[in-house]
Amino acid sequence: MTARTERYATVAIVLHWTIAALIVLQIVIAGRMEGRTPEAFAVLQLHKSLGITVLLLSLLRLAWRFANPPPPEPATLARWERTLSLAVHWGFYVVMILMPVTGWIIVSTSRTAIPTLLYGVVPWPHIPGLPELAPAARHTWHEAGETAHGLIIKGAYVLIALHVAGALKHQLFRRDEPVLSRMAPGATGGRWLEPRLFAIAAGAAAVVAFGYLYRPPLPHTAPAAPPVAAEADVAPSTGTPAPATAATSAPTGAVKWIVQPGSSLRFGTEWSGTAIGGRFDRWTADIVFAPDDLANSNVRVAIDMASVDTGDAQRDQSLPAADWFDTATHPKATFTATRFTAAGEGRYVAHGTLTLRGVSKPLTLPFRLTIDGDRATVSGVTSLDRTAFGVGQGEWQKTDQIPAKVSVRIDLKARRASP
Repeated sequence: MTARTERYATVAIVLHWTIAALIVLQIVIAGRMEGRTPEAFAVLQLHKSLGITVLLLSLLRLAWRFANPPPPEPATLARWERTLSLAVHWGFYVVMILMPVTGWIIVSTSRTAIPTLLYGVVPWPHIPGLPELAPAARHTWHEAGETAHGLIIKGAYVLIALHVAGALKHQLFRRDEPVLSRMAPGATGGRWLEPRLFAIAAGAAAVVAFGYLYRPPLPHTAPAAPPVAAEADVAPSTGTPAPATAATSAPTGAVKWIVQPGSSLRFGTEWSGTAIGGRFDRWTADIVFAPDDLANSNVRVAIDMASVDTGDAQRDQSLPAADWFDTATHPKATFTATRFTAAGEGRYVAHGTLTLRGVSKPLTLPFRLTIDGDRATVSGVTSLDRTAFGVGQGEWQKTDQIPAKVSVRIDLKARRASP
């Protein structure tokens, strides 16, 4: 046979080494996914991207193998060696296809509906039908996926060990069995100081080093620039409210106020020591208020919890899930206050009730008020315990990574309603 027919085709060789490098990288990356830190979250997204890439390349490699049969094994191989070689090769196809598929099942049935963006750019769907299953059935699929994924990983380690050991055995001890040269053209059997062996080792070391040193982009910690809103809407604002001053035209008796563009409802917390900010883009406020008529003043704020924006698309799509806001069952949160007390010049406290995820708890909101004719500005800051409302289920109930305390800030611009 010619040298050409004794080795794999160039396409097969490129796919082989590319997939091998990705598998080694996956092993390293998997070891960095421990914990619930922003870095672990970012590494998990990379892990998913690499897994789908391995799946697609493996399917391509398998199709190429059927269309282009591999070169024959060396004639000197014993029967048991041929059998083991065939078993290892087909075992790799099972691993390279089923491992990402089981990972895909895990992601598709997760309680926290985190979308998959391949390398942060290309949307990748969940497996059709799995996210829509009843909770019990979805949990069964999730557990089965995790169990199978773990078993396949163990099988992969065995196959890698057998594959490497077999290749080294034939390269180092059998000059008459050119095995390495089938995937590394030009390699000479029986040569210990084979340059291609060193190149392969150096490539593997480079992949391992990259896996440990690479720092994927972390989730964004603040929302994007606020959109422009119509007068009837409420839009976020990054401006700092003016200090309270004496009213230049105070209303007589409680009157209705209409929220204006430039108003915002924001919250802040931490994730593994990193500050996280967010806002809600859709909310309404019914306000009846006057400093000289606190007894008849009242406010009701209704928040569309699915409109959350933290500046990171994947996080924003997971927050409405059952583990967090559970918007499917509780689409809105409300704050209602019918009692107000004065706390100094231009300062007041709203004593009300916050209802979130179906749980109602008392909440006080200190705020500063400035009225200038028919215009008013309000700024207020308070805090709440997310765990008291059940925000953060499962592993997120713990407060070691995301604290229980969440700060809330409201900045309002309002216009007095026409009589």
